[in-house]
Amino acid sequence: MEIQEPSFRPLATAALLLAVLGLASRAHAAEEPTPLQDNRRITLGYIEIAYELGALLDPSLQPGGSSTVRPNWFTFAPHASQTGGQGMLGTALARQAIAAARGQPVLTVGNALDRLGLTGELRLTVESLSLQLVLHGIPLDAATSIASLTTAMNWEALADPRTLTATTLRFASLYWSAPGFLPLDKAESLVITLERTLHEGNVAIFTDIGGSGRLFLDWRRTATGEVTPERVLTEFSLPEAVPQEARAAYEYALAHANDTPRPYQFESIFPGMHWKSLLVAAFALYEKARLAPTPTARDALIAMGNNYVAWREQHDMAQPVFAPAVQRPDEVSRSALLEAITPLLKTYFGTVEWTYADYAYSRPDPDGNPFTSPPTEYNWATFWDRWTGILYAFDQAYGNPAGLWVMPEPIVDPTT
Repeated sequence: MEIQEPSFRPLATAALLLAVLGLASRAHAAEEPTPLQDNRRITLGYIEIAYELGALLDPSLQPGGSSTVRPNWFTFAPHASQTGGQGMLGTALARQAIAAARGQPVLTVGNALDRLGLTGELRLTVESLSLQLVLHGIPLDAATSIASLTTAMNWEALADPRTLTATTLRFASLYWSAPGFLPLDKAESLVITLERTLHEGNVAIFTDIGGSGRLFLDWRRTATGEVTPERVLTEFSLPEAVPQEARAAYEYALAHANDTPRPYQFESIFPGMHWKSLLVAAFALYEKARLAPTPTARDALIAMGNNYVAWREQHDMAQPVFAPAVQRPDEVSRSALLEAITPLLKTYFGTVEWTYADYAYSRPDPDGNPFTSPPTEYNWATFWDRWTGILYAFDQAYGNPAGLWVMPEPIVDPTT
């Protein structure tokens, strides 16, 4: 299947970063792709799978087209991958700031921002965070490079002074705990940590979930006769998946697809299950949805399949990356860094904007303290904080299914 890269207006921050970073270049071995090159490959791979699987659920769907049928997990995936790429652009900008500072330190935050080419409201936000970090004793160049990590994020969240204060304190704490003696070395540790976290999570999820999706579609393409949910459960297999577990998950989904709230606490529902089994069950559910008698029944089955895939994605693939058992010696705490940026997280699912701040404000205040903002009371590295935020994003997007088919334009690494 030939993939034509979709046409979609880049986010303003992405365009800005690309323009700034396009001036820089660095050599890379041909056999070792950069994180942004990996991200581009992954985003394109997800788009391909999304359209192939989407066409099973809506036969009228064409590559580059749109559908009003409830989106499958792979329709969300290109947008999430693109968000990771936006974060990597932010780390590339921070690297540029550090490299420039090593060659010629600046005397003011304004000079540093001029050198990075930041303008408008984005500049004001980075400047505000930079100045706050300077007030906490962080040298100017290091403070500006750390603040520039937020350029591709929901920097509007920092308009809440409570969020700005908490974010500043967390970044400052990470800086002072970072390995290295020189200020720019400490700042670079934060940049390295975020870039690796985003890249490793991107690759791990695509290798497992994307690879499973490709195996399923390839199996389906070569299968003779009608493909049914039963055939998926009996004939399609994935390494480490347990057929009996996949069947149990599938039957549970059929019985509870219309529950309110939709089942999501799978550790208690399926104790001891190998979560790879949920992927087989999800593909069987997508097949069942294709044959559903009504749109309501179809959408309920798709949503259950999405929850199964997302659980495997977050529980097994993302969690070890976001909160590793052992911290690398040249990194800061990944969990603490993700906590610092949690209030700033943002993803465009096509035309549907999701922010973690919106999710946090939609829930009861965790500590009931008016002096702390709800978005600062969660941590993306904590599984349940992340899981329930993702389910909130699913429900938001289900209200505008066609919006998700406005696919992102995969990022080109401007440094190569």
